[in-house]
Amino acid sequence: MSIRLAVIGAGIMGSDHARIFAEDLPGVTLQVVCDASEERARHLADRVGAKHVLIDPEDAIARKDVDAVLIASPDFTHAPLSLASIRASKPVLCEKPLSQFSRECLEVMQSEVAVGRRFVQVGFMRRFDQSYTEMKAALDGGRLGRALMMHNFHRNVETPQTDFTAAMAITNSAPHEFDVARFVVGVEYISISAFQPRRSDSRVAPVLMVLETSDGQLVNIEINNNAAYGYDVRAELVGERGATSISALAFATVDAGLQHVRRYEEDWRGRYAEAYRRQNRAFLKFVQTGEFPEIAADAWDGYCAAVAAEAGVRALAGNRRIAIETVSPSNLYRPVFR
Repeated sequence: MSIRLAVIGAGIMGSDHARIFAEDLPGVTLQVVCDASEERARHLADRVGAKHVLIDPEDAIARKDVDAVLIASPDFTHAPLSLASIRASKPVLCEKPLSQFSRECLEVMQSEVAVGRRFVQVGFMRRFDQSYTEMKAALDGGRLGRALMMHNFHRNVETPQTDFTAAMAITNSAPHEFDVARFVVGVEYISISAFQPRRSDSRVAPVLMVLETSDGQLVNIEINNNAAYGYDVRAELVGERGATSISALAFATVDAGLQHVRRYEEDWRGRYAEAYRRQNRAFLKFVQTGEFPEIAADAWDGYCAAVAAEAGVRALAGNRRIAIETVSPSNLYRPVFR
């Protein structure tokens, strides 16, 4: 039976997800597109063949002809709409962040614990990216020995909006690194420090964070939202017996005019297109079987990223090391880290 999906949010991410479900993944029907702008919702619905258009997300979630929900609306709506989906007993794929506030993530977890099952899959799609898959496999398979350090950098062409701040680099951009480093190394964080160099202009300068883990590793994360040259995400995992690196991906290079040229992506969508497909395919299987995907992020993972981001903002503002403290997870949330 085809899964009937409500897509909430018809902006960049909602449109991309809707296209993936409509064009790349069998077994799903786009039942509803919902957006605060009816015109935008209708435009997307027409493009992907969705049956209905709504402007009230809670109405979309409550519909009897909707089996599952995709949340790609603005960040501040993610936790409230996830809670509405749990109340309606409908699995939800929620774009990151689950919330920028750890207290809201706790509310989502408490709601899941109250009903005794997980409904929310958080969209940390890098867990499904082949590069990180191979990096984790090299560590888990023993080829690198004990993990010591993980270096990460995340560079964008320019800030997405004129009022973007260094704190937003931590809360909006860095959560992907917070999550995927936890996932690859298999540990929790216990502290974070944050630093920022000085640019020669008024643009937001890079933010460099250093995190200490519960098992004695160091993770450093550079977020550079004004790198100018292209979208570039890379990582290196260093162990006692070896190291593995993620290279900048390119499908082709050009040799001409005494130059060897590799083109960068403009943003994340091309770089992680296959990861999004894998993530969304895993979500559909979750809806069909009720079994939460083994490597997907859940509400606990969303909470951990929010706690790290909150601590990172305080560390940058106070120019000091900040402890990262979390609640004890319920037994509902599987022991991801072994």
